[in-house]
Amino acid sequence: MSTAVVIEAPGEHQLVEHTPREPAAGEALVRVHAVGICGSDREVYQGNRPEGYVCYPITPGHEWSGTVEAVGSGIPASLVGRKVVGEGFRNCQVCDRCHAGETTLCTAGYEETGFTQPGAMAATLTLPARLLHALPDDADLTAAALLEPAACIAAAALKANARPGERVAVVGTGTLGMFAVQFLKAGSPSELLVVGTRPDRAELSRTFGATDFRTRDQELPDDFDVVIETAGSASAANTAAALLRRGGRLVLTGIPAAGAEGLDPTDLVVRQLEVHTVFGAPPDAWAHTVRVFGAGLLDPLPLVTHELPLDEFPQAIELVGSGDPKVGKVLLRP
Repeated sequence: MSTAVVIEAPGEHQLVEHTPREPAAGEALVRVHAVGICGSDREVYQGNRPEGYVCYPITPGHEWSGTVEAVGSGIPASLVGRKVVGEGFRNCQVCDRCHAGETTLCTAGYEETGFTQPGAMAATLTLPARLLHALPDDADLTAAALLEPAACIAAAALKANARPGERVAVVGTGTLGMFAVQFLKAGSPSELLVVGTRPDRAELSRTFGATDFRTRDQELPDDFDVVIETAGSASAANTAAALLRRGGRLVLTGIPAAGAEGLDPTDLVVRQLEVHTVFGAPPDAWAHTVRVFGAGLLDPLPLVTHELPLDEFPQAIELVGSGDPKVGKVLLRP
């Protein structure tokens, strides 16, 4: 029997029988290979997701990979059998932001797979085919299940526009931080510093291309060209900004809890810092991610520490929130 996870309400879930939904015009039916769990899935389960950014009951799962099994009318039959990943934001395609390619800013309102629309914690997922990105035929689908968070960091890397030979840094050593290291390394920096609170991440950071690793209680430089922040802690933005030279470029991706320290506007103006933020990934960031992954410049597999069956969803959620440094990316296998 095919199954799916359904979160009925905060703290309440069940494993239900899953019947694949045949694709309508413009849609595709994907057989899910693996689905990742991140902090936002834990928020959905605990009821901490901001109002308007979740709709119960919901099948979660916005980080996934799979293989196309069927397509609806208007979609090329050649897509059947292809390995794919997919964008989460269900943009309207007709507003000015969508026409500009900024689909995460769609003015029609927020809709996203796994939060307001059925997600991938099920045997299959039916979604608009326009959201799919085809992978190389030899792609590792387990690794590809991490391409959604990678795409968010690709968006940050594109905004940072780091040039070869520049001095770049990453604040944060979680999954997003390790992806940031890999994207920045691909741009041939002269130095690549990683700053975090976990000394156990030093070796992995260097494996991915970092030239230096420091914890926040160590002396930190203040003359870097580009910094990508991924930590989302209360002080992470200020730590990241302090690493920059005058006129440096900062990209913030973390979402801290209420009460976080704000950036000093006087400091931003006087040092003429260029500040960008990222929430989700637009199509160009997804396309960039798939290209980098296909070229072998992005290696998600070392970040995966646990793979569990779908019926162990509660255990997976506990692992994600355990704080255990041995827990990296947790995947469910439908």
